[in-house]
Amino acid sequence: MFKSILVPIDLADTDLAKPAIDTAATLSKTYDGAVRLLNVLPMTPVMLAEYVPADFDTQQRQSSEDALAIVARESGIETRRISSVVRQGGIYHEILEEAVEIGADLIVMTSHRPAMKTYFLGSNAGHVVRYATCSVLVVRH
Repeated sequence: MFKSILVPIDLADTDLAKPAIDTAATLSKTYDGAVRLLNVLPMTPVMLAEYVPADFDTQQRQSSEDALAIVARESGIETRRISSVVRQGGIYHEILEEAVEIGADLIVMTSHRPAMKTYFLGSNAGHVVRYATCSVLVVRH
């Protein structure tokens, strides 16, 4: 049923992602599926470009790739079933793009409890749920 599972992760708060990773691990084992961990880096604002090193984006990407590799190793998911990728851009847009690219059957993500600002501005999880072409499981922390 779920052969390709995408798990977006905020590396600034990996504890928040643990329930989603655990859920994806169980589903991948149950359905013999693959899990793709995704981290989305924001674009460096143009006004900051002159204040950061020329290879800042490259350093950020490498740090994120290294951190995702650690999360993957500690996930308990067999190495043949897990992969990771770092993308750069708008969070929900990149999640949706990655889901399409890998042919995801399911996106498993965590979300904070809704706050008043979320109701007015929307959240990344809300956008993913609204616009994804596959099933989305939002796990509350």
